[in-house]
Order: sequence, then structure tokens, then C-alpha cells
Amino acid sequence: MQRKEEVFDVVVVGGGGAGLAAAIEAREAGRSVVLLEKNPALGGSTAWSIGSVSATQTPHQRRRGIEDCPEDHWADMPGFAGDLAGRDNDALRKILCDEMPATFQWLLDSGVRFMGPMPEPPHRQPRMHNALPNSRSFIYHLGRRARRAGVDIRTSMRVSGIVQHEGRVTSVDAEGDSGWQRFTARGGVVLAAGDFTNNPDFKARFMGPQEAKVEGVNVTATGDGQRMAEALGARIVNGDLALGPEIRFMAPASETLVRRLPPWRWLAVFMAWSLDHLPAAILRPFMMKFLTTALAPSPTLFEAGAILVNRRGERFGNELDKPAWRLPDQPDKQGYIVIDRALAQRFSVWPDFVSTAPGVAYAYIPDYRQNRPDVYTEAETLEGLAQKLGLDAMALRQSVASGRVRPLGEGPYVALGPVRSVFVHSEGGLRVDGQHRVLGGDDQPLPGLYAAGSTGQGGLLLKGHGHHLAWAFVSGRRAGRLAAQAAP
Repeated sequence: MQRKEEVFDVVVVGGGGAGLAAAIEAREAGRSVVLLEKNPALGGSTAWSIGSVSATQTPHQRRRGIEDCPEDHWADMPGFAGDLAGRDNDALRKILCDEMPATFQWLLDSGVRFMGPMPEPPHRQPRMHNALPNSRSFIYHLGRRARRAGVDIRTSMRVSGIVQHEGRVTSVDAEGDSGWQRFTARGGVVLAAGDFTNNPDFKARFMGPQEAKVEGVNVTATGDGQRMAEALGARIVNGDLALGPEIRFMAPASETLVRRLPPWRWLAVFMAWSLDHLPAAILRPFMMKFLTTALAPSPTLFEAGAILVNRRGERFGNELDKPAWRLPDQPDKQGYIVIDRALAQRFSVWPDFVSTAPGVAYAYIPDYRQNRPDVYTEAETLEGLAQKLGLDAMALRQSVASGRVRPLGEGPYVALGPVRSVFVHSEGGLRVDGQHRVLGGDDQPLPGLYAAGSTGQGGLLLKGHGHHLAWAFVSGRRAGRLAAQAAP
């Protein structure tokens, strides 16, 4: 079949944070660039994230008199990995930490605004910065910068394969509304298509058959870059590592106020000022709109005696023994967390919270009652609770009587849910070298092929808030520049 062909200096696959960073850097180096995104709009997992980046030597740190450096950041990161630290890629971690101060300023120059920095041990200094008003700010501002620079952005364009000629990667084939098309790169192809949290085959292969049943937060994170590169002999490292499965509240049917806020710079500046100057009593209701959206319930709920039931009202195992692994086997893959009056009172005040975003705030039972009526159900009796939720009343009563810690006590009873089991992100990326070139089975670079973000994670361990996005921007910028330099 004859395919239309277009030629550019750099071809970028993926329109999230890493892909946009790569496209901008390549274009600002004076090269022609096309960015191909399979979804109708830019965003990727970056748009789904909390929006944190961890960095040192930021203006925000300096304003607070915090003396920090990339070397300390590099030394602190293994503390998040724990026993897995020996599997980390120390060289890529150094690139990440060394490059983040300049990349943070690059984000500021692009129009992104932040709150922070906030502490997160084992970081010795506060390094976590959250984008304002939400993570879509990255996509909004970087998308604008890319378009202004002249990046040719094509959405609804699904890349299906990588083409080699005489041992060098030269092109990708993609399908869009107008059919099949070939995009040829004179300098290089940058894969920035995200992770494989929603690819059952990859999860079954690297993690196990039960994990394969767990869905990803980003339903379009299907490991396209990893799949296409493997066909050329590339290898995936740390494919067995991921954040999850973990239990999370279902996202609201309509987006919350915080997610709907437009990422205008003046609004972000006003929010940053408000966080520094307005009383907590005024700010807290606003922050609760964010904290009660789709975060994970605290495990201490189950430790204190809360029970987890399925849509029939049945307990399906020990709540402290990997319930997120068993939830996908239940009807509709969903469940409810049920508590009595005593637990509801306990989780209404510090130190027992329902959910949290580290360094931001804590959400309690009253916050869910007010902000998430779609996942908060209360009734004086178990029969009343079962009726409201469509559960089997007898099964629910039996479940309550067989509680792991003790039978639940007196009502009123509260059900939080539905909840589901998800993977937030996976660590399984292609093996790359220090120039973000994808390595083949012989550990030699595949000429013309680069990878960034989760696709090109290369064995780097990114536990701790703010490191995945930091790597997306750092590796994307570098891969874009290096692919541009390779163009004749």
C-alpha cells in the first residue's frame, strides 16, 4: 500500500510532558519537528498526575533561605527505593538531579507556576513543588510554547511501527483520520509515549496474571513505545516495578472545581500568593476539592477495623492482605469501605485521615461528606445502607460481623466508595544510555532512536513525589536536543 510520506528533522511520538519537552528543544535548536499524539488532545499521564516536580536550587527554595544542591538530591533519592536501590541507574539519576535546576527554570520561563517547596522525607530539604492550578498547566503552557516555536502537532495520529533502513531508524508509520502515513526523521525519532500501566500483556509478562487484571489510571498508557522498540531488539528494564496495585476512589463523573480551573498565568500567580498569605481556614475548603478527587484511602482505615466489601456486600479476604490485588476479581471490579460511628468519628480529626497529598493537606470523613457525595453514603442501619447502595443486606450484615479486627459497632454506618484497584505508573522503560539513545540486545545504541520519560526510563527508580515528571521534562529536553544535533 502506497503511503504518504513527510520528512522532518525530528519526529516525536507522544504528546505528554516528555514529548512536548523534546519537541520544543528540537524546534528551538532550529530543526523541523513533528509531534504525533494518538489521543485527540495533548496531555498523556502528565495531565493525569498530581503535578509535582522535585528540584533543588529553585527560586522557591532561595526565597525561603533553603540551601540545597543536586549532589544532595542524588544522595537522598535511594532512600525512597529502599531495598530496591541496588537496581537503580545511578548515572541517569545523576543526570536527573543535575539537570533539574535548569529545567525548573525552563518550566517557569514557559509560564508554569508552582507552590512550595514542601518537605517529603527522606529528602533532607523541601524539594517538592506543585504546579498551579493543576497538572494541566504543564500541557497548556508547553503546548503553547511548542506551537509558537513552530512544532507541527498532529493529534489522533496513532504510531504503529518503526522503520529501519540500513541499520538506522529512519521513520515511523502512523494512522490518522486520513489513513496511513509515514513520517521520516533526518535526525532521529524520540519515543515519549508513556508507560504500560494499561497494557495487560506487558503486566502479565513482567508482574503476573493477577496484576494484568488491574487497570491503569491513564487508560491510554499502553506501552506503545516499548512494544515498537522491542521489535527492533530493545529491552525493557524494571518492568516488574510499579506504583500499585492500590485502591483509589472512583473519579467524579464531572470534573471538580480544581481540575476545571483554567491554567492561566495570572490565576496561578494569585493562587501562589493566596497560599502564602490567606488563612488556612479560607484555603482549606478549596484544597479539599483536590484532596477528595481520586486519591488513595489511607491503609490505617483497614488497620483500625474498616471492612472492604464488594458490590454484593461480601467481604472477600483480609483487608490488610493485598486487597487491591483481589478487587479486580469482584463484580464490576469495585468495592466499598464500610465503617461504623466510632471509626467515622476517629477519622474526622488528626491524626487519622482518610486521604492526603503529601505536603498539601489531609482529608477527613466530613470532607468527603461535603465534597464527594457520590462516594459517601450514610445510613442509621446496615439494612438502610445496603438499600441505598443496592447491596445484599444479609451479606453485608455477615460481613460486618466477621470484621478482621472486631465486628463493627453501632451506627450510623458510612460506606466510602465505590473504590477500584489501579496502577498509577510503572517503572518499566527501555534501556537507554546517557544520551537517551535506545540500546539494542547487544547494549549498543539503535542509531536514530531515542526515548524519554517513562518510555526511556532506563532502569532509573523514580519513587517519591515529583520524580516521574522531573524525569519526563529533563529526559525529554535532552533527547530532543540530541536528536536535533544528529540531523544533517
